[in-house]
Amino acid sequence: AEILHRAMKGIGTDEDAVLMLLTARSNDQRQEIKAAYKKAYGKDLVSALKSELGGLFESLIVALMTPTVSYDASQLHKALKGAGTDDDVLIEILPSRTGEHVQEIVKVYKKEFGGKLEKDICSDTSGHYQRLLVILLQGSREEGIDEENIEKDSKDLYAAGEDKFGTDEETFITILGNRSAEHLRRVFDAYRKLSGSDIEDSIKGETTGNLENLMLAVVKCVKSIPEFFAERLYKSMRRAGTDDDTLMRIMVSRSEVDMLDIRASFKKMYGVSLYTTIQEDTAGDYQKALLYLCGGND
Repeated sequence: AEILHRAMKGIGTDEDAVLMLLTARSNDQRQEIKAAYKKAYGKDLVSALKSELGGLFESLIVALMTPTVSYDASQLHKALKGAGTDDDVLIEILPSRTGEHVQEIVKVYKKEFGGKLEKDICSDTSGHYQRLLVILLQGSREEGIDEENIEKDSKDLYAAGEDKFGTDEETFITILGNRSAEHLRRVFDAYRKLSGSDIEDSIKGETTGNLENLMLAVVKCVKSIPEFFAERLYKSMRRAGTDDDTLMRIMVSRSEVDMLDIRASFKKMYGVSLYTTIQEDTAGDYQKALLYLCGGND
């Protein structure tokens, strides 16, 4: 707290001190620093940082200072409020978090924004897409592998999609939304043997739009969450203009969860390191802070 106070005192700010200190601490430690700062200097650390920093660097530092669950809740709130919905955020967060974490998000969302997350999602979405979001929002997947139902689930999925004219989305939603990840991995293997194609191909052929994107996200997260995030990071940078919202959100929310695995997946999938890609696509203090969160260059 004292180092941060000194870095912001007087004319100009020592950005390096701020970013090196905060990126090297865990979220829990940052919350303790925030409390110590308030006790020592009688003001809110986040407000102080906001008044000294600017642009993307400020947004990134404020995100790092936000408790993990609150950060996810605020990202969902931002995605839902106002005109239009940022479906990408819903499709990224809900399939990739653990059931317990999702249940925590629901509680914090109500406390911080005074509304129910489910109600807000329902007023912004519709149809089968809405139904699958609501199922994921319960955060209550079944546990373990149900050996007896592996074949049945794979046959039901085949009958609901490739094997009929039109698609029975209900079956897809129920199975993808409720079964455990271990169980679904076995179902996908059985599905490939039965139909000769991957479940992703079937989803792409049978659905469109947000429902397709959400189902694919669920399948990818079941198979490998680090690969899911590696792909999203790659897409956020390898386009005309960087999608900084997505880049920042993933780097902040995964930095203490599975960043090393995401880095390994990124290198394996794209033949280039995440570190180098961030270096090429960002600049300034914002870039430095992202590289610290990334950790190392593979």
